[in-house]
Amino acid sequence: MTSEELKTRTKRFAIDVVKFCQDLKPTLALNIFSKQLIRCASSVGANYRAACRAKSMADFINKLKIVEEEADESIYFLELIAELEPDVKSKTDVLIKEGNELLSIVVSSI
Repeated sequence: MTSEELKTRTKRFAIDVVKFCQDLKPTLALNIFSKQLIRCASSVGANYRAACRAKSMADFINKLKIVEEEADESIYFLELIAELEPDVKSKTDVLIKEGNELLSIVVSSI
């Protein structure tokens, strides 16, 4: 996978997460978790783009570590939402799968 393909894929992940969150019931917990999920899911792509502009190999690895943390955090919030709102489990399963694939790609790159 090229860096451009991964940029596109991480952006698609963020967009898919936003669309998913927009459809959630407006409860206190889901509102809080969805806001945090949107932050970390969009941070995956933003930090990957930053890694692509790294000034050194150490800088590149450091930025990819941030991507790793944000992808893992995204998966965590998706799991929480799935537990609280079982009706959306099929949607969270798809997003969790993509989050895990992105996480695996980043970990192997590190």
